[in-house]
Amino acid sequence: MATLVLDNGAYTAKIGYSHGEVSVIPNCQFRSKTARLKTFTANQIDEVKDPSGLFYILPFQKGYLVNWDVQRQVWDYLFGKEMFQVDFGETSVIITEPYFNFSSIQESMNEILFEEYQFQAALRVNPGALSAHRYFHDNPSELCCIIVDTGYSFTHIVPYCRSKKKQEGIIRINVGGKLLTNHLKEIISYRQLHVMDETHVINQVKEDVCYVAADFYKDMETAKLKGEDNSVMVDYVLPDFSTIKKGYIKPREEMVFSGKPTAGEQILRLTNERFAVPEILFHPSDIGIQEMGIPEAIVHSINNLPEEMQPHFYKNIVLTGGNALLPGFKDRVYSEVRKLTPTDYDVSVILPKNPITYSWEGGKLISENDDFEDMVVTREDYEENGHVVCEEKFDI
Repeated sequence: MATLVLDNGAYTAKIGYSHGEVSVIPNCQFRSKTARLKTFTANQIDEVKDPSGLFYILPFQKGYLVNWDVQRQVWDYLFGKEMFQVDFGETSVIITEPYFNFSSIQESMNEILFEEYQFQAALRVNPGALSAHRYFHDNPSELCCIIVDTGYSFTHIVPYCRSKKKQEGIIRINVGGKLLTNHLKEIISYRQLHVMDETHVINQVKEDVCYVAADFYKDMETAKLKGEDNSVMVDYVLPDFSTIKKGYIKPREEMVFSGKPTAGEQILRLTNERFAVPEILFHPSDIGIQEMGIPEAIVHSINNLPEEMQPHFYKNIVLTGGNALLPGFKDRVYSEVRKLTPTDYDVSVILPKNPITYSWEGGKLISENDDFEDMVVTREDYEENGHVVCEEKFDI
């Protein structure tokens, strides 16, 4: 029997059979400005000729699955002939959902998986549980770890002990990749160029130029310098989708520090935006979100747990999710947590090779477990007992 692992994120769906490779696919639909009538689903975005002014239709709002029509179309496409050709009668599915998911959403999900698609069996699980499983599998001697999952809608900090999550330590910070992209859009629109409709392009800018400052104030001083002394300043060449398909950073030696830049290119000159935007992850209060930053929240979460477990959590801080790929992120988390921690505790921060697909790989391992059969709810179970059996079995 095949097992399909689907880490259903708000921005990308990580999907693949447990015996195969993972594909990372945008979990949304797009309409382009030029072909307004045609809707592109998931990875059909590659077919869009002119991705400027792409209009996103997202199934998730504020981290919860609310738009089932879009989600259904994305899933139909993913499970269908073009992608994974799922034979539902012979397939069990592992699917992720957010922490403290609303029971109404859980019921809809059961209904769709069992009644519409008619999967043979299903396991609904938090992405952190999969990451923790993967971590304990790689480090069998460890009993505890704290998963920092910093994704599109928000950042979750979840302590796991022997693969069980500790409810009292779970913290959510309402800052994620979406907020960073939107903030960058606002700053650029205010300072140089109106890009409020260019979510896709600016998201690419964020991924290419943003980094986490090791010392915020020092970099701020550098960013104020004029001309070539300013090592923070970069010129980003925006794509025009005819000759330049994808934006890129202009090499340092080609930058024009005074006078007019080269004709025919549209350039964004970015200085302190590069590190001021990711700084929101560490100080959400910078833009008026009255919450803790990630390092403070990690320490706060661990302090809510029994004292004899605390040292174990400090030395197993695992970073997952797309924002963990920002250069300098891991070192900054380490240095800040270190400052807030008693000196007799060891602190160690682990950044997996691919933080985006880490929990998917955990799902792959779970499906190979001997007790996998006992964890899932089969379709017969569901048809007999309904939603109750899922509530009892899944630890959401």
